[in-house]
Amino acid sequence: MHDLNLSNQFEEYLETKRNGVLKAREVKEKGGIIAGTFCSFVPVEILDAAGIHIVNLCGTSNETTISSEADLPKNLCPLIKSSYGAAISDKCGYTYFSDIVIGETTCDGKKKMYELLSELKDIHIMQLPQGADRSYSPLMWEKEIRLLIKILKEKFDIEITEEKLKEATSFRNKFRSLYGELFELSKLEPPAITGFNAYKILEGYRFNFDLNEEYTQLEELIHKIRKEYNGDKRPIDNKAKRILITGCPLSGVLDKIVNTIENNGGVVVCFENCGGIKPIRNNVDESTGDIVKAIADRYLDIGCSIMSPNHKRMELLPELIEEFKVDGVIEVVLQTCHPYSVETRAVKKLISDITTPYMAIETDYSDSNIGQIKTRITAFMEMLQY
Repeated sequence: MHDLNLSNQFEEYLETKRNGVLKAREVKEKGGIIAGTFCSFVPVEILDAAGIHIVNLCGTSNETTISSEADLPKNLCPLIKSSYGAAISDKCGYTYFSDIVIGETTCDGKKKMYELLSELKDIHIMQLPQGADRSYSPLMWEKEIRLLIKILKEKFDIEITEEKLKEATSFRNKFRSLYGELFELSKLEPPAITGFNAYKILEGYRFNFDLNEEYTQLEELIHKIRKEYNGDKRPIDNKAKRILITGCPLSGVLDKIVNTIENNGGVVVCFENCGGIKPIRNNVDESTGDIVKAIADRYLDIGCSIMSPNHKRMELLPELIEEFKVDGVIEVVLQTCHPYSVETRAVKKLISDITTPYMAIETDYSDSNIGQIKTRITAFMEMLQY
């Protein structure tokens, strides 16, 4: 079995997450502005150009999920409940230090949760088109982004110039390409990094408020991993089965899903979901004369299941299966996430048609079904051995 021990450098990324609240407080003490976000549809280029620091507020703890049930129904997505519970129980310093929370209409549960959260925080909700194929959708989303610019200018008395937008766009394009280099390490045979470690690295960056430092650290880490790999330091068994994970965000279930796969003869080589490769697949067109429109077009191209029909996701999955030489696909659906749970039918048919083994797992943030999940994943991995 491959080595899952964390290197000293990887431990630094976990430390970044642990120290994130302290950094947020330092930002506030220096007069900085912090925006809390929940989704990859929020256009970070706009916030960068405004000089606003960004932090992800998605909840990952079952403890705060329980706290939320005083206001939210039990049969609601655990990510939504955990995020709200963290805010109302004062267990999320990032929510506390956020000057504004930028939401988006990616699902009905989040929309209504934002209404409750607005009693605690200043919230702006971006109205996302639900069908990217409509002729008016690009213009609608462009208007939403221009409205965000207007609100940020008025609320914080700041300038968001075209020059700053172009600079921010160029940097974020460069950053997404660097994330792509991290994912490229998993295309190697065997991969140069476990899926668990790759995901934790990306997760840790959500709590770093210095983008230039973040870029340099990631660049150095990728170089270090490649150098060690080329020096025959191979942490993963060449016989490990290559798994692609698709579906809902994984942070709250990472250990019981990904670690179980990687402790049973597998290695996760690709995360198709919004915490992985999907939101960094495309860059903003920097050659255009209208940078705001280009930013809008880029974000509307993300293949999220809230889009109906969701052609982008169905086009992306076969590409990733081929690129990463995938042996099996595991779809993870958080309980009561209706967009993804309904879409499992189409995904299963798509994967079956290209004769790749597939399994769907529905779960939440609790440990109540961890035994069942481990049994199912173990059986799936054993099946791939034959």
